[in-house]
Amino acid sequence: MKKEELLKEEIEHIDIKDIDSTSIIEAFEKMSFQARNLANAASIYDKMLMDNDCTIILSIAGSLFSAGLKKVVRDLVRHDMVDVIVSTGAIMVDQDFFAALGFKHYKGTPIIDDEMLRELMIDRIYDTFIDEEQLRTCDITLAEIADSLEPRPYSSQEFLWEIGRYLHMKRKDNDSVVLECYRKNLPIFVPAFSDCSAGFGLVYHQHKRGLQPKVTIDSVKDFLDLTKIKYASKETGLVMIGGGVPKNFAQDITVAAEILGADVGMHKYAIQITVADERDGGLSGSTLKEAHSWGKVDNIYEQMVFSEATIAFPLIASYVYHKNNWTKRQPKCYAKMLKEIME
Repeated sequence: MKKEELLKEEIEHIDIKDIDSTSIIEAFEKMSFQARNLANAASIYDKMLMDNDCTIILSIAGSLFSAGLKKVVRDLVRHDMVDVIVSTGAIMVDQDFFAALGFKHYKGTPIIDDEMLRELMIDRIYDTFIDEEQLRTCDITLAEIADSLEPRPYSSQEFLWEIGRYLHMKRKDNDSVVLECYRKNLPIFVPAFSDCSAGFGLVYHQHKRGLQPKVTIDSVKDFLDLTKIKYASKETGLVMIGGGVPKNFAQDITVAAEILGADVGMHKYAIQITVADERDGGLSGSTLKEAHSWGKVDNIYEQMVFSEATIAFPLIASYVYHKNNWTKRQPKCYAKMLKEIME
């Protein structure tokens, strides 16, 4: 097959504004198993939105944007339904920034010759295809952004703000979450920043500069800055899609604050959507009740939902959007706060 034959049908992003899941969530409340758990998670998220003292931290991992969930997160940001994002690098760079440059993700199939895909320079994420040559362009563009900056250590949050500024200057009209966060002064933290297309770009940047001063990423500053946001918040709530490093990073700030001598309390609210199993001790499947033993998450408003994210997340997001309790919230502009602290 030819490359253009495989890369022809684009992934489309679901729009929570067009789909009102209120009635199905209310029906789920009267059922059992994961239906009732999902309804309870939606209710807890709505409680976060009604709590004026609550800072909402969205933690996301997995191939969410390439799967069609980008507009969901963009609308949560646009309508002040989240205040901070903690993410994998792949979501924000390989998927969001990649698409903001004008590239696409395509409908594919897991039943295919992967050696043929490799020869055609097509990357596969289960049933989604990506043009590897376009990813290389994404890598080099990130290197060019690094080249344009003062050579010094940056937190991932600072570097992503620069990516947002680049998009604001070059590509204003698109659905980019990074761009929307830049406009809303909403910070994005990517604790494992080199584990994505940004890593390739920064490797290229550093290699090219040799012994000259260069841009580096300070992940400890990310941790400190997110802890500062916990300081500034009367209450915090977690909306966690998937697990991995973002989940642990978002939860750990309560312990970090304690080590620094601050009594900030645990996260008051927490929900997690995952398909991971807790029985092997793996982080993504560790329950919120387990997190309570570490002093991270309170045990009053918490709910695990064992469901695949492309199914559960749009239902919950649509429910809280159409309940309209977000309309009373004001943007917290934590990126601006962090910038002012640094200055």
